[in-house]
Amino acid sequence: MVMHEGQREIDGRTVRRLVDDQFPQWRGLPVRAVAGGTVNAIFRVGDEVAARFPLQGVDPGEVRASLEAEATAARELADHATVPVTEPVAIGEPGDGYPLPWSVQTWLPGTIATIDDPAASPEFAEDLAAFIARLRTVATRGRTFVGDGRGGHLPDHDDWMETCFRRSESLLDVPRLRAIWAELRTLPEVDADTMCHGDLIPPNLLVRDGRLTGVLDGGGFGPADPALDLVAAWHLLDAPRRQVFHASLGGGEVQWRRGMAWAFQQAMGLVWYYRASNPPMSRWGRRTLERIVEADAG
Repeated sequence: MVMHEGQREIDGRTVRRLVDDQFPQWRGLPVRAVAGGTVNAIFRVGDEVAARFPLQGVDPGEVRASLEAEATAARELADHATVPVTEPVAIGEPGDGYPLPWSVQTWLPGTIATIDDPAASPEFAEDLAAFIARLRTVATRGRTFVGDGRGGHLPDHDDWMETCFRRSESLLDVPRLRAIWAELRTLPEVDADTMCHGDLIPPNLLVRDGRLTGVLDGGGFGPADPALDLVAAWHLLDAPRRQVFHASLGGGEVQWRRGMAWAFQQAMGLVWYYRASNPPMSRWGRRTLERIVEADAG
């Protein structure tokens, strides 16, 4: 399913050829497409690794630099995480049928949180808080947030939010959501940057028996507003379990509401953008907005 304008396509036969040509140690291992990737097309190779092919990108040099930066961040995350995380293994070269560099990571077995919903598990809430708390202890070494993504200044996202509001007119209660954003965007920046995973969304968390067992996609690990990782509370937990999470992790009221703001910003884009191309993403984005609206009314 095409999700992005200009999206690159790749199939299992091309992956088979690229893997066999560049990594003879995996030659002949089964290659299986994995559903759900929105940034990369993902193919499991054998039982222990996954090949990831960027869905967007034009310049091979820029893509390689991005993959190398992600690998460095993922290695640092792996050194400190409280649960297993995916780790970089190799970077592949452009080849016949695919014109960009691509990456290989370790494969983590488990069930993602979009399939096994941990919303009502206090143990999961505590596991999630412990994971985030551990990341916050990692030294930033003078690094601060860079770029224009989530984790910097909330008002920087006004233009994107306006696009989301316009595109959501027939889908959501946009006047109510505009009012919520108008308040959230003005929240003061009260905390110094800490190290954050940066994308703690349901498809990136593995669960079993109501516990957190693994975390995927650590390539964005870096300094950011510490409230950024609080998006997980809104995406993944019901109201009582959010209280468990908040009590376990700590943090002031402004930080908590800034976490709500980052979750709101993310969820607003999911509902309309993925409505046809990735309905599960759209549905959990809607669920997050419903939780925020309910909390705001309370």
